[in-house]
Amino acid sequence: MSKKSIDIVIPVLNEEKSLPICLEKILFFIKDNKQYKWYIIIADNGSTDSTNLIASSYAEQYKNISLVTLSKRGRGRALKKAWLSSHSDVSMYMDVDLSTDLKFTTLLVDEIIKNNYDVAIGSRLHRKSKVYDRTLVREFTSRAYNLLIHMIFPFPGFKDAQCGFKAISKNIRKNLLHKIKDNEWFFDTELLLLSKKYGYRISEIPVIWKDDPDTRVKVISTAIKDIKGLLRVRLKF
Repeated sequence: MSKKSIDIVIPVLNEEKSLPICLEKILFFIKDNKQYKWYIIIADNGSTDSTNLIASSYAEQYKNISLVTLSKRGRGRALKKAWLSSHSDVSMYMDVDLSTDLKFTTLLVDEIIKNNYDVAIGSRLHRKSKVYDRTLVREFTSRAYNLLIHMIFPFPGFKDAQCGFKAISKNIRKNLLHKIKDNEWFFDTELLLLSKKYGYRISEIPVIWKDDPDTRVKVISTAIKDIKGLLRVRLKF
């Protein structure tokens, strides 16, 4: 029986310092977890530093690493392009800072391969999760946003929409990705809401999460765009 194939997508934007550290850790991890056939896709989202050069170097050195380059920015845009180019059994992504402990990677994939879920996500708001170094502002913002989702969409089927640790099945990749309109940070939420709408199964697993103090997310502007996205999706439900 052949091994199932898994794509790990890493969206990057000007991450020349973080990318090599991230790749070395993932390469070490997959070397010790051979139950699946792993591929790494670096999705360079319009970097202007040496990120693309570093990614190209790794892609030349390792057969299981490839590079997708986009001229326009937007995490959702990067994930769409990388996932739609995939032929693997499962497509996932994780943030370059590896805020989620890598040991949860196989657990996330297992939910799709072994337990037949269509979407599997890490959750910082799961009662069994452990979250470190998270500021009160970011904790409040995260909980307030997810509370808002539950107010607009009762029983959405998930607790944490924006954790940067998600996996999808081939069914989602083939039948749902083209329906997602957002190309930025709201992409994650729209993916989950549409998955729920069309009857796909969502699994939410607890994780160990360590916040990245160097985050570049602009909280206020992102929050406004997320609220607009929620209203847009709700009008079409």
